[in-house]
Amino acid sequence: MATIDTIKAILQDKLDIDPSKVDGNSTFESLNVDSLDMVELICELEDQLDIDFGEPEGLNTIDELVAYIDSL
Repeated sequence: MATIDTIKAILQDKLDIDPSKVDGNSTFESLNVDSLDMVELICELEDQLDIDFGEPEGLNTIDELVAYIDSL
């Protein structure tokens, strides 16, 4: 599964965000993802992708998140 598809699935399952409304240019603000939602998203990504997310700065869009994850 592509990284963006994993993110879309988590956003749908955990935050009830319609995957059809999520694309690479979507900002977390436009998706109404707040800081607590981001923590939940990151924890779920770490579990599902078996990665250590670290402390990224400046991730504002889905594409930036995908690029960061793919660089790990």
